[in-house]
Amino acid sequence: MRRADDIITITTLPNGLKVVHRQCRGASVEYCGAVVKVGSRDDDRDAPGMAHFVEHTIFKGTRKRSSWHIINRMERVGGELNAYTTKEETVVYTAAPTGNASRSLELLADLLSSSRFPDTELDKEREVVEDEINSYLDTPSEAVYDDFEDLIFAGTPLGHNILGDTRALASFDSDACCRYLRRWYCTGNMTLFYLGAAPASRVMAAAERYFAPLPVSECSHLSLPEGYTAPVFDTERNISAHQAHTVMGAVTEGMYSPDRFALALLTNILGGPGMNSLLNMSLRERRGLVYSVDASTSLMSDCGLFTVYFGCDSADTDRCKQLVRDQIARVADGQIGERQLQQAKKQYIGQLAVSSDNRESLAISTGRSALLRGRVPSSDETISEIGSVTARQLAETAARLTGLSTLTLR
Repeated sequence: MRRADDIITITTLPNGLKVVHRQCRGASVEYCGAVVKVGSRDDDRDAPGMAHFVEHTIFKGTRKRSSWHIINRMERVGGELNAYTTKEETVVYTAAPTGNASRSLELLADLLSSSRFPDTELDKEREVVEDEINSYLDTPSEAVYDDFEDLIFAGTPLGHNILGDTRALASFDSDACCRYLRRWYCTGNMTLFYLGAAPASRVMAAAERYFAPLPVSECSHLSLPEGYTAPVFDTERNISAHQAHTVMGAVTEGMYSPDRFALALLTNILGGPGMNSLLNMSLRERRGLVYSVDASTSLMSDCGLFTVYFGCDSADTDRCKQLVRDQIARVADGQIGERQLQQAKKQYIGQLAVSSDNRESLAISTGRSALLRGRVPSSDETISEIGSVTARQLAETAARLTGLSTLTLR
């Protein structure tokens, strides 16, 4: 959502790197970062987890900095350096008090173009990532999502855990990480973002100076096989857990689909953060069957994934699954009236306004939009798109979700 006082500038540097600048006058904190279009779906078949491992180890040393110097570069001024990996993107970014844009950009450029991945540091970080992998296995409410995605995207580039596995993890060395950095972290595959009080001219000049060494090239990405049809399954796995954890879901159209706003609104109505969501009212408030239930969507370039998660007593699993289906069928049958639809739109737009107050998330979403869409939609555009969703669109979108696959760990 765009604030009234925001000024957004998108510039392409001489080396082909796109930079999006979002000026928020009076901001006391500024955010700098890069969104790189590479994630776990781009991992080689025999190297699952490479995107995530490189994101972890990009901070472990460059041609001119040790890991100790990298850690302290932002923290000495009270700032932070962070990163994360998704199925399709890697984000590396800083947050610091206003006045540190040049420091942030210089450090980011050093990491993204000159990381060395010393083997001694990789060995230490390998243990950290292995612990992260094992911690997911110890948390069924999180592991069930990864297991579900492995099933529904089986045999495709999307069908493996972002973290990878311990077998592949043991094979990652400095040479492999350096090759990966040169291949993917290049001007045609990345957008630099800034959100803060500094003027665009100052940020663009610093970006051009520091990011000149970045490799100039384009990348090709792995897509779902032509004609791919997601499997429909109802699977249970015994993990001897105290509580049963279930994910129900279906593959949808992706981030460029004209129906994405109807899907977002539907997801919010069914299981958004509001306690008045249909699923929360049905499963928890009226019947006390679950502690929590939520619905979410993850939109990618060539597809999306709609999911519903709930945890319940093992004996209540089938009943809860049917209640989820009943609520989706209710919307598909057109039982959301015009008054209820307008209230749902007002609630969703209000939630977006509240979430936009988180400037860290706003900075990253600005970079993602510039990278993936070439522009940053205004709040008025978003509100208009949500407002234009009709009851018929909502019902048709729900109807496409009636054949849900399910996975239960218990």
